Amino acid sequence: MRKRTLLGLAAGTAAAGAATLAYASLVERNIFTLRRYDVPVLALDAEPLRVLHLSDLHMMPGQRRKQEWVAALAGTDPDLVVVTGDNMAHPDAVPGVLHALQPLFDYPGAFVFGSNDYTGPVMKNPFSYFNRHERTSRRRHGAELPADDLRDLLVGHGWADLNNARTTLKAGGRLIELVGVDDPHIERDDYPSVAGAASADAGVRLGLTHSPEPFILDAMAADGFDLLLAGHTHGGQVRVPFVGALVTNCDLPRSMARGLFRWPGSDAWLHVSAGLGTHPTAPVRFACPPEASLLTLIPR
Repeated sequence: MRKRTLLGLAAGTAAAGAATLAYASLVERNIFTLRRYDVPVLALDAEPLRVLHLSDLHMMPGQRRKQEWVAALAGTDPDLVVVTGDNMAHPDAVPGVLHALQPLFDYPGAFVFGSNDYTGPVMKNPFSYFNRHERTSRRRHGAELPADDLRDLLVGHGWADLNNARTTLKAGGRLIELVGVDDPHIERDDYPSVAGAASADAGVRLGLTHSPEPFILDAMAADGFDLLLAGHTHGGQVRVPFVGALVTNCDLPRSMARGLFRWPGSDAWLHVSAGLGTHPTAPVRFACPPEASLLTLIPR
């Protein structure tokens, strides 16, 4: 009797595990979600400003559903589009990225790159994400990706390249100051080359990075940037109910794996996108659907 009970429990556990995996791989990773946040960073008399934040598309050829969903975000009528990297997951991904972003090129935009804009994904031991030493010392890279082609595409449509760069642009009828770094996850960042106090004349000041490493966020906040935007974490990708993200794949606290937060010790806000894609070798999401965010900047 006891043996039958144990066998029944084992069978039930296996069935539940299989059902969860099927849901995570076939259903939830395709439930694209638009999140909306109000961010109080503008002057008291300022009109609201809508910022559409996209990240981590990890585009593969043939992902038409994702492409169509992103393209339809033009219907949110943003004042500014911000993309925080990891757009590609395949050497032939640029046409898919173009199809997704084409309608959004009608709006001002800015971008930084992530590691998966330079090299493709490789198989990894999932437990390595829990060990910082393994994350940094055993980093492997896949096939080279057409980063220059993607950069030319985005810049050619008028979007600002903020990989270790700083600029101003007009959006929503006002001057926006932006600063960004190339991906600190693979040590391509060079914030000192663009550091300095944010302009008091700008209507709002935005900082972009793919990986939300605290040392980058601290520096941007100290320079007076109002809103910091990042991706990379996938929101944890697999979240445990009542626990949240188990990992962030960077030095950001797990409690900040996705969403809007006040950055500690500063007046800046941080938004971390859970992103729209997955690593192709781990195409699952659980309690963490793919997302884009519409951030409505409002008076303080």
